[in-house]
Amino acid sequence: MSTDVLVVGGGNAALVSALSAADAGARVRLLERAPAHFRGGNSRHTRNIRCAHDTGDEFTTGPYPGAELRRDLGGVGDGPSDERLAELTVRESRSVPAWMTAHGAHWQPALSGTLNLARTNRFFLGGGKALLNSYYRTAERAGVTVEYDTQVTRLEWTGETCTAAHTADGRRIPAASVVCASGGFEANLAWLGRYWGEAAQGFHVRGPSYNDGRVLRELLDAGAQRAGEERGFHAVAVDARGPRYDGGIATRIDAIPFGIVVDRDGRRFHDEGEDIWPKRYASWGRNIALRPGQIAYALWDAKVQGSFLPPMYGPYTAGSVEELAETLGLDGRAVAETVGAFNTAVDRGGPPSRTFTMSRPDGRRTAGLDPPKSNWAQRLDTPPYYAVPMRPGVTFTYLGVAVTDRARVRRVDGGVFGNVFAAGEIMSGNILSTGYLAGFGMTIGTVWGRIAGREAARHALG
Repeated sequence: MSTDVLVVGGGNAALVSALSAADAGARVRLLERAPAHFRGGNSRHTRNIRCAHDTGDEFTTGPYPGAELRRDLGGVGDGPSDERLAELTVRESRSVPAWMTAHGAHWQPALSGTLNLARTNRFFLGGGKALLNSYYRTAERAGVTVEYDTQVTRLEWTGETCTAAHTADGRRIPAASVVCASGGFEANLAWLGRYWGEAAQGFHVRGPSYNDGRVLRELLDAGAQRAGEERGFHAVAVDARGPRYDGGIATRIDAIPFGIVVDRDGRRFHDEGEDIWPKRYASWGRNIALRPGQIAYALWDAKVQGSFLPPMYGPYTAGSVEELAETLGLDGRAVAETVGAFNTAVDRGGPPSRTFTMSRPDGRRTAGLDPPKSNWAQRLDTPPYYAVPMRPGVTFTYLGVAVTDRARVRRVDGGVFGNVFAAGEIMSGNILSTGYLAGFGMTIGTVWGRIAGREAARHALG
């Protein structure tokens, strides 16, 4: 069977591209590098998507206007890389939930607690794995050919047109249009090392080891224009005891705002009370990446134990701060001094004006401490004490290819490739710079997957 649209990748952006191309009448082939039981890339570990909506419904608790989503996006990191494409993404997000439902997605009421996402995000029933399974079934019914264990090793070019993809098993697969939706290069520690040096060896990768950037490298070598920061990535604090790859959500640490964080020298280095969870949680991967040894430790006491999602491997615990520090291999006296200085700064902050709550910034802050804790500051003084070691957990990288508003891949010479489109993490650097907004990666993948699939089909079918 000849192929109109060849989709390289097997996660959310790839499937949305394939489904959109099939909806447009194209004959679609999708190449997934992973085996069937590991299909889906980073999307397997997702749970929700962030979209603008004017009213609440069964799955969201209230309105989330496009203007607010745009402000939220601008408030993380350095803001969007391309304002025009960011605006397009926000605008198109409105129609995403209905499209997803029509293609097999099922929803659940939003989670409550420290996530604070019930109004802004919609949660997939069964999580990302269930969503992908539904999409794969829909793709099968739509006639999409899916090939697993199929690694694209080279893209073949005639001028500015990609004529075929070559695979690791020696095949040449020609196609009229190609959609590259194969993710970033976060699993390629050597590539990360070009920008981070030896620090990259201390990173964990939350997704699969397959995301090594091979297709991205093919595009860049062929003259694709770059988009996104070289050191830009979405990274969170994960349990240092977790697996090097594919830890997903399970190894994420949610304890940070409930206590303090120290580095390997036992010193605080960043404000643990900075902003609310959806904006704050993705900053801590980078914070830790910049510390010596790419290691840090979250400490809390009995007052807040049980108030957040527990670490997968359980916390270390001890009856005193010094004993806890020594259990972690840290200097007990240094950590005790840090905790003492923090407690004194909490006292100087005066009586709390609000009850301790994680649902919003509460203004309970330290005074005369550098760095400060600007919210949720309370003394660490109630044994037993708890701690967990943390490393940067990289979700995906932002450096990718530049695209037009029709998802066509731009060239460094100012033109575009004749038949190559991109969606998802491989082009997320057009929109994201240095920060991240919870659920927005799935938004980018879905919005741009629809555009890429539709435009690739249009090109192929003339």
